[in-house]
Amino acid sequence: MFNPNECFECRWRPSRRLFAGYCTAQLLAICSALTLQLPSPLGFALLLGCLAHGAWVLPRQVLLTSAHAVTGLRRSPEGWALFNRAKGWQPAQLRRDSMALPGVVILRYRLPGQWWSRSVCIPADSLSRETHRRLRLRLRFSRKRFAAPL
Repeated sequence: MFNPNECFECRWRPSRRLFAGYCTAQLLAICSALTLQLPSPLGFALLLGCLAHGAWVLPRQVLLTSAHAVTGLRRSPEGWALFNRAKGWQPAQLRRDSMALPGVVILRYRLPGQWWSRSVCIPADSLSRETHRRLRLRLRFSRKRFAAPL
């Protein structure tokens, strides 16, 4: 299939489907907060929470405009690494709950020195069809995909 020593790299772009899905979910959450009969301070807090979540998530996870947005993945003999514009390539340990489905790749990872895991959603329309397929194959069949980076 592929040589395990072969290097692999991919970089993705913002996804229109992910943006549309996120905006739909935000709109539903805001409409729910407005239609529920809640005390005014609680309703205002819910709306403020929705707006704050959008301000945090949109540039970092959906639109990928933040310098801290993860936009690339690389596999080399040293292990897996993730790319963001702020820090460049950083070694990462992939987690076992990562998923590689035909329509989307949910990449769960942990950076060295941190005890919590993070996630990246890579929809099929953010990469070319062939690159997305190769990424799914790498994630499913890589021998040391969960090993800590060197």
